[in-house]
Amino acid sequence: VMQRALFRRSALLSQHAAAALDGPLAARSAPLLQRLERSMSSVTIPPPPCMLRPLEAPLRYLFGPGPSNVPPRILTAGGRPIIGHLHPEMYEIMNDIKQGIQYAFQTENNMTIAMSGSGHAAMECAVFNTVEPGESVLVAINGIWGERVAEIAERMGANVHTMVKTPGGYFSNKEIEQAMEKYKPVLFFLTHGESSAGLCHPVDGIGDICRKHNCLFLVDTVASLGAAPIFMDKQNIDILYTGSQKALNAPPGTAPISFNDRACHKMFNRKTKPVQICLYHHTGPVSGFFALRESLAILAEKGLEESWRKHKEVAAYLYRGLEDLGLKLFIPERDLRLPSVTTIAIPEGYNWRELLAYIMKHHQMEMTGGLGPSIGMVMRIGLMGYNCEKTNADMALHALADALKNCKKSKA
Repeated sequence: VMQRALFRRSALLSQHAAAALDGPLAARSAPLLQRLERSMSSVTIPPPPCMLRPLEAPLRYLFGPGPSNVPPRILTAGGRPIIGHLHPEMYEIMNDIKQGIQYAFQTENNMTIAMSGSGHAAMECAVFNTVEPGESVLVAINGIWGERVAEIAERMGANVHTMVKTPGGYFSNKEIEQAMEKYKPVLFFLTHGESSAGLCHPVDGIGDICRKHNCLFLVDTVASLGAAPIFMDKQNIDILYTGSQKALNAPPGTAPISFNDRACHKMFNRKTKPVQICLYHHTGPVSGFFALRESLAILAEKGLEESWRKHKEVAAYLYRGLEDLGLKLFIPERDLRLPSVTTIAIPEGYNWRELLAYIMKHHQMEMTGGLGPSIGMVMRIGLMGYNCEKTNADMALHALADALKNCKKSKA
């Protein structure tokens, strides 16, 4: 209706302008009329040709560190008709998501939500809301995610202290406690599933150390949730977050996070306002929440213990196949390997970029190199959630064997 009214108004203006210009001035004023018409009806930027073509996206096997392939059931859920983000049905769906996260995290925390954004958004939310400028923060760095948290905390004015290991290294509880005694942090960060190195870090006992030193324990489980055991309440984890796109198999864009009472007390008794408001009202990604709810429902139906068992079994199957190809697993201790993302040392004499490009070109399959400090050290194979099957492990092994056979190997 509004468009029709504007069109009629434009037409009337054109008629009045033409009438006013009729007569001896008409010839001289014709360019003015043309400019008037252009200003009311013309656009200067034409539609881009790419937008006049249908969307094309290839079917690929996402056997990297994430995102992983999304099962049809979750794709269907995300394609349901949109409802308002404040509708009663949406509140019910959000409550379902909360309970699904509580199950996945093994927590009874009331402050359990799904954020709009990636796991990185949840990382920022945790730091920005619990740390104030000038406070001491301790970060365990053994891959890229510790580096990211240290940078975030530093940028918002925290006094950042780091414990650093090379990719694949892990920290003993004794080392952690000694650092806490030295730096007296309000927050300690640890990555449970360090996907850049393929390490699953032990968590038992660390929460107790944090309680002893009046420090909040923040844990990243983006790459490990659903693939390796984690118990938020039993392990005294104060803040836990993950992402939707890995073992949960939902599309990227939502990030479960949970704060216990200790963390909430720290947040709600700040002396300064957060540098960035991360727990705020806005229009949430409704379709993303539909998909996340379905992914949590699938996890609940399968059961956490079965999901952990399946990831461990398929990972062990993949390890044997890799070793049969003569490849070296990057994490030597089997119990410290991340079941969802396996890392192999770059085969001697090969260009890892050429191997990965060959696999993508000839097998339509994504595997990746390292990330951050592990670049040039590893290649990464992810089999998580929906992709966690021995048949997919066989496909990955076949693609690797083909690449090793056909890519050039240096003589050195």
